[in-house]
Amino acid sequence: MKELERARWRCRRGLLELDIILQRFMDQHYIQLDEQGLEQFEKLLALPDNDLWDLITARQVTADDNWQQVLKLLQKS
Repeated sequence: MKELERARWRCRRGLLELDIILQRFMDQHYIQLDEQGLEQFEKLLALPDNDLWDLITARQVTADDNWQQVLKLLQKS
């Protein structure tokens, strides 16, 4: 449970749009992630707000295929 609360705290960002999408993601998908998905999500949260927003909105494409599973879920949120 501590991990879930820690992740929710890390989802609080400077962009309101990111806050909304990340909270929806947490409510709908976070508990269903496997270990690899959790690692991907942590790496995405380490990105600056604008870079993360660009990835979610597909303004920027990543060459890292490891993020695709979580990015697709974020884009649905």
